[in-house]
Amino acid sequence: MKDKILNSLTLLVLSVLIWSCTPQKEGESSSEASAGTGSHPMGQASVVDEVSDPNILQVAISSEPHSTLVAAVQAAQIEHVLVNAGPLTVFAPVNEAFDALPEGTLDNLLKPENKGDLATIITRHAAPGSFDLDALKREAKKGRKIYMATGDYLEVTVDGDDVSVGGAKIVGTVPASNGIIHVVEKVILP
Repeated sequence: MKDKILNSLTLLVLSVLIWSCTPQKEGESSSEASAGTGSHPMGQASVVDEVSDPNILQVAISSEPHSTLVAAVQAAQIEHVLVNAGPLTVFAPVNEAFDALPEGTLDNLLKPENKGDLATIITRHAAPGSFDLDALKREAKKGRKIYMATGDYLEVTVDGDDVSVGGAKIVGTVPASNGIIHVVEKVILP
């Protein structure tokens, strides 16, 4: 299991490094280059593939209850993270979870100057590796925390049939080609 996590983390780091080293065109600012104004604006995320099983980003885009999450992912320009080969486990807050944030919080985070903070918050909802509900329950039973892509460790708790990660209760699970999506009813904040 440790090797799988290290391999997933290595893939994640390599993809971020490759993405961040994308060459700029003459006259293009680094922010324009990172915004993906070239022929592949979102790297792998811009690939259209209607034959393969959908990846985490494609599942989220097709889910109306996750339209705010998708808007946040796009504003933070981290689409590439959700299309990597994985495996990746994403704890995906529904729109109502974002609505429950203090007034003005989401609008403030969506401003271009807050892109880094937004990326950190959204990335905190992703864990390298594949953690289905049974795996999460095993981790909770052993008293282990889940390592997140931001380097944080989040506590997993089980109360009867309910499983929560970082205080966010899982209300549904959707498989994707590159991992697992757990629908949660709360935004996991630092």
